[in-house]
Amino acid sequence: MRKYNSSIKTAFISEAGNRLENNDYFGFVELDRYACYIIADGITDMRGAESAKAAISAVADAFQREPGVSRRKLKGYLRCANRELLQGKSYEKMKASVTVVVSDYVKFRYGQAGNTRLRLYRDGRCVLASRDMSLSRSMADEGQITEDRIARHEERNNLTSWLGSTRFVPFLSKKKKLCDGDIITLYTRGIWENVDEGELSDVFAEAGNEPAEECDMVEDLLLSRQPADLDNYTFAAVYIEKVFTDPNRKKRIKKIAAVSITVTVIAAVAALAVWLWHRDRVQKRADMEQYAANAAKYTDADNFPRAKEEYEKALEQARKLGDGEAVDRYTACMMAAEAVISADGLYSGADYAGAKEAYIRAAEQARQADNAGLAYINGKLQQIGEYEQVFDSMELGDSLFDQDNYEQAEQKYLEAKAKAAAIYYSDGKQQAMDALERLYEEWSAVKEEEAQQQKERELENEEQAAALAAEQAAAAELVRQGEEAFSEGDYDGANVFYLIAVEKYAALEDTAQIEFLNRKIAALKEKQEETAARAEEAMARQLEELNDYTQARIHYQYAKAAYLEIGKDNRADEIQGKIDLMDAKEAQQEKEHQQEKEEQEAAEKAAAAEKEEQEKKEKEEQEKKEKEEQEKKEKEEQEKNQQQEEEGENR
Repeated sequence: MRKYNSSIKTAFISEAGNRLENNDYFGFVELDRYACYIIADGITDMRGAESAKAAISAVADAFQREPGVSRRKLKGYLRCANRELLQGKSYEKMKASVTVVVSDYVKFRYGQAGNTRLRLYRDGRCVLASRDMSLSRSMADEGQITEDRIARHEERNNLTSWLGSTRFVPFLSKKKKLCDGDIITLYTRGIWENVDEGELSDVFAEAGNEPAEECDMVEDLLLSRQPADLDNYTFAAVYIEKVFTDPNRKKRIKKIAAVSITVTVIAAVAALAVWLWHRDRVQKRADMEQYAANAAKYTDADNFPRAKEEYEKALEQARKLGDGEAVDRYTACMMAAEAVISADGLYSGADYAGAKEAYIRAAEQARQADNAGLAYINGKLQQIGEYEQVFDSMELGDSLFDQDNYEQAEQKYLEAKAKAAAIYYSDGKQQAMDALERLYEEWSAVKEEEAQQQKERELENEEQAAALAAEQAAAAELVRQGEEAFSEGDYDGANVFYLIAVEKYAALEDTAQIEFLNRKIAALKEKQEETAARAEEAMARQLEELNDYTQARIHYQYAKAAYLEIGKDNRADEIQGKIDLMDAKEAQQEKEHQQEKEEQEAAEKAAAAEKEEQEKKEKEEQEKKEKEEQEKKEKEEQEKNQQQEEEGENR
């Protein structure tokens, strides 16, 4: 019934400021007998980070499972939150500043890690203020800087304790009594970096009854500063209007007084027993710490078997003391020592690949044991890495050796030898020297064989050079004969010599001479075509002089085509001019011939008519003559017949 017989009002503001997201959170839980108020500031600029939210959820869950205001329980709530952040999955480690207030509605206690702040105002004055766990706060305590410089000092966020740390040591306050009208404020660095404590005190010097109004006033005060780089900010106010009053308090005091005498006697006896028990525990703890110190010395001396023995003794004492934290710590240290011993065994057996994996696992164990032996492990890993460089050079040298790449193989073996010598790795150095000996032995034999092959190649090259020289001389002679034939005007003969020479040079793969002869052949062809064109032109002129224009035209056309083919367009145009002139002459000659033909035909026609008339006349005369002869013949026949008749009559 404590909650319902007390009166508490809570209000808060929380904004992202100039940032894209708000990584501040505030939360509270008010149960019947106990209440819890938590504020957290996520230490990250990454978007989507939820370290503050995760911390508040972890504290609230732990509080609701086992509510209370004792130091042990408050420390347990903070440790739950620390484990939650250490185990959280994120692109970067989850970290947060946090302040947790627990109350039984009569008294309160707070725990803190980081630089979130708490202030308790009573009657308008600040009567309790938390202290930042930062380097700036330590510098102010030592007088290196003044209090008013903490809010802007460059080391204000260099924290000595925070959630998400492997060595988590929070601050736990004593229990404080609450009074009616008390105001508890909680806020993050977005507030205190921009609003000083005096201004906050002024706000709560005349505070009203509504915490939301004071929260708004603080926000107005912050925004009026118009800071250029305003971080996330959160401010919460818890108004204790009335604390819980126990109605049976007087009766309980009398009962306590009556029992106190009996309790005192019992307490005296118990105190003696406790003193004896405490002395035993003190001795056991001293022994435990001594064993741990011995183990640390052995670890520093790289004597991990003895360190393991000492950690086992320290672990035994921690178990007798029931110190769970010490048990966890020494168990981790012992496991780290065992891991190093196992890795050393593999290393001694020259199983460097297995040793490397074992040392990596040992390094992980060492990090969980306050980095015990980590320097030794890193040294071994570095040494194995150097050995691996030697092995890599040797393997690459072997691969090159198998490929008969002796020069580069020698380079890699020498590189392996130098690396092994630099790290005093005698076995690796000897392996490299043995490999070099094998390489030089085989390389020497290969060089002798190559020298013999080179000698044979040189002899073969000399023979080939002699044959080549003979072939070149033969080809050159063909070219000379072609030149001679060309100069004598025997173009066909020159062409034959040139073509045979091209075949020779093609066999010799002498592209320069082939190109030179191709130009010669092209020029020869051009010369032949020009000669042929001139011959055709001369023939055409002769035919033209004989007035055989048809054949002359054909030869002129051949000459023109030849000139065009060899690119002598001017000569081709001249030939075309002669063809045109000849065509004109032929046309004139044709015209005159046609006229002569017509005259001849007219003369022939007149002669034919005259001949026909003459023939007609001769025919008529012939017919007349024949008629006269016929008549004469008939007359003579008649006279003969008459004479015969007369002679017959006379007989």
